[in-house]
Amino acid sequence: MMQTTPAVRQCPALLIASTASGQGKTTLTAALARLHSRQGRKVRVFKCGPDFLDPYWHELASGAPVHSVDLWMTGEADIHARLQAAAQEADLILVEGVMGLFDGSPSAADLARLLGLPVLAVVDASAMAGTFGAVAYGLQHYQPGLRWAGLVANRVASSHHADLLRQGLRDPQAWQGALEGITLEGPQKKAALLPERHLGLVAAHELGDALQRLDAAADALARTPLGQRPWKADSGQASWQDWAVDLALPSQAAEQPPAIAPRLTGRTIAVARDAAFAFIYPANLDCLRAMGARLAFFSPLAGDRLPSCDALWLPGGYPELHAPALQANTGLRADLAQHIGAGRPVWAECGGMLALCESVTDTAGHTQRLWGLLPGQVHMQSRLAGLGMQQLELPGGVLRGHTFHYSRLETAMQQTGRSSRPGAAVQADRGEALYRHGSVQASYFHAWFASCPRAVARLLGAAA
Repeated sequence: MMQTTPAVRQCPALLIASTASGQGKTTLTAALARLHSRQGRKVRVFKCGPDFLDPYWHELASGAPVHSVDLWMTGEADIHARLQAAAQEADLILVEGVMGLFDGSPSAADLARLLGLPVLAVVDASAMAGTFGAVAYGLQHYQPGLRWAGLVANRVASSHHADLLRQGLRDPQAWQGALEGITLEGPQKKAALLPERHLGLVAAHELGDALQRLDAAADALARTPLGQRPWKADSGQASWQDWAVDLALPSQAAEQPPAIAPRLTGRTIAVARDAAFAFIYPANLDCLRAMGARLAFFSPLAGDRLPSCDALWLPGGYPELHAPALQANTGLRADLAQHIGAGRPVWAECGGMLALCESVTDTAGHTQRLWGLLPGQVHMQSRLAGLGMQQLELPGGVLRGHTFHYSRLETAMQQTGRSSRPGAAVQADRGEALYRHGSVQASYFHAWFASCPRAVARLLGAAA
């Protein structure tokens, strides 16, 4: 029987990219989402590459969950399925790129070419004038086959500075405006509109004035040609409809994602979720539910005890910033010890693993106690200790994911495996260790559950 391509209406969409990290991609993406959602449009935002923190800002700006899209980690079929679903309900789709437009393999440019997404670049022009035009020309022409939407100059000093930047462009129509210092009421916060710390941006839910910050960015964007671009064409005028994309699944694309077997039916999985354990992909929760699991969320920082459960997932996050509060929850520590002593499974990722260790020492040499249920001492450092895509071979198959941390672990725990980089033979190079201690399996590795649901089910105690 012949398969038909699903009918998908065209939807304006952009990939927001840049020359490097730190140029303003997240600010521009969130400002666009907030501006259009304030105008009554349904905006759906995606994040290219692995990221837990930027999506919190995009979710606040758009009012909808934000999923990651990556040609290696999540896969082409998953990307097509998610963007198709978004196009059915959204007025506007935004995809924030990762690093520079052409960085990585696959890159954000590869994703834009695959989907036909117009590329809107944002460039920190604080120390530029005419060279801005050369950067714009290079981004547009470096690789053939990209749709080009133009670019926005970020951190511009004045209207005169903006004029100099615009005059350097070979294509005047590429100019989508300049963002000068964006300020909040009260003291200026030009350099910290979206504040950062190690591992990335401070999550939106940790700031009481997060929405005010997004409104300030949206207000600044509203004064630019991009912010004033009409939604529909009038008398031949350029509009958002010029950036419409047909996101129907091409016949030559990868197949739709396979159905997920109900391997966790009848099992309750406890999931820590708060500021100390915030590194959770919504797609991972979807995957657990698709396997039939009942999810029981709890907050260690709020003093919650461990819910009644068959298995426990401790996601990554910032336990090092909340060590006193975690240690003070002695009731939860006792519950965790009982859970582990009973041989019930625990999967602890990165920060979740650290919280179970004995202590954490910061870069100034100050040591704080942790739960002390795994033998090991954590040492924070100013240099990255792990970064990049990884794959991890487990009894149920190979999980894809990534690593990103500023700490190192000194431990005598048994290593039962190691992750490896994409393209390398599985466990052939020195990636992140997979540790086993009693019923606890732990690693710095962050897993994308849908890449191998069977392996995740085995981690959480499902039968082989």
